Amino acid sequence: MQAGASRWAAVGGAALALLLAGCSDAGTVKPDTTPRPGLTIAAASSLRDALTSCASQFTPGRLRLRFGAPDRLAALLRTGPRPDVLAAADAAVPAALARRGLLEPPEAFAADELVLAVPKDGGGDVGEVADLAKPGATVAVGAAAGAVGASTRQVLRRLPAPEARAILANVRTTAPDSAGIVARLQQGAAAAGFAYRSDVEAAKGVQAIELPGQLQPAVPYAAGVVKGTAQPAIAQAFVDDLREGNCHDALLTAGFGEPP
Repeated sequence: MQAGASRWAAVGGAALALLLAGCSDAGTVKPDTTPRPGLTIAAASSLRDALTSCASQFTPGRLRLRFGAPDRLAALLRTGPRPDVLAAADAAVPAALARRGLLEPPEAFAADELVLAVPKDGGGDVGEVADLAKPGATVAVGAAAGAVGASTRQVLRRLPAPEARAILANVRTTAPDSAGIVARLQQGAAAAGFAYRSDVEAAKGVQAIELPGQLQPAVPYAAGVVKGTAQPAIAQAFVDDLREGNCHDALLTAGFGEPP
C-alpha cells in the first residue's frame, strides 16, 4: 500500500512540476525570448514620455533611449558613441547634420506649439506676453543654442523692439531645453517662461497660455537614420513608426500635433 501511494505521489509531483514549468510571470503565456537587435535612439528631451511609453511596442528592435538638448544630441554623432537614429525637436539640426554627411535625409514626424507657461498657483499676474515686459516680472527662457531658445527668440523678434528688450531685461533664469524651463517654474525661479505645450501638459503645477497666432513660430520635429549604423533597415523602421505607427500615436496622445 505504501509503495502504491509513493508511486501516485511521484506521478502527481511530476504532473505538478510540468504544470508549473508552463507558467510565467505573464500568466500562462510564455514571454517572447526571441533576441532582438538593439537600437539606440538619441531624442529631444520633450519626447521622453511619448517614446518611453511606446518603446516596448516596437517589435523590430529593442530600443535604448537617450534624451538631451539638440546640441548635445548632435555632439553624439560627431564624437560618439553614435546612436542609430536622431529625433530632434526642430528641423534645423537634423538638416545641418545631413548636409555634413552624418545623417540620412531627415523626415518630419510631429509638431509642437510654443506657449507661455505659468504656475497654476501664483501665475495670476501673467496672462499674456505683454505682461512679461512689466517691471518686476521674472521670466525663464531657453538657451540660444537650444530649440526652445531659438523658438523664443523668433517670438521676441516679432514683438515691438522696446517690448522685446523689456522682456529680456526681466529674464532671471535660463535652461537648455523646454523641460528645463518647466522645472524652473516648478522651483519658483520665475513667474513665467516660454516652453513647448507637450512639456507643460506633461508636468504638474503649471499651465499653458496660448500665444497669438502672429507670434507663433513653426516647431517641427524631424528624425533621421544615422549614417553608418549597423542596423539601417531597423533604424528606418523606427523613423517610419514615428511618422505613422505606435510611436506616432503616442506622440499625439502626449499633446504633439501632426507634422507640417
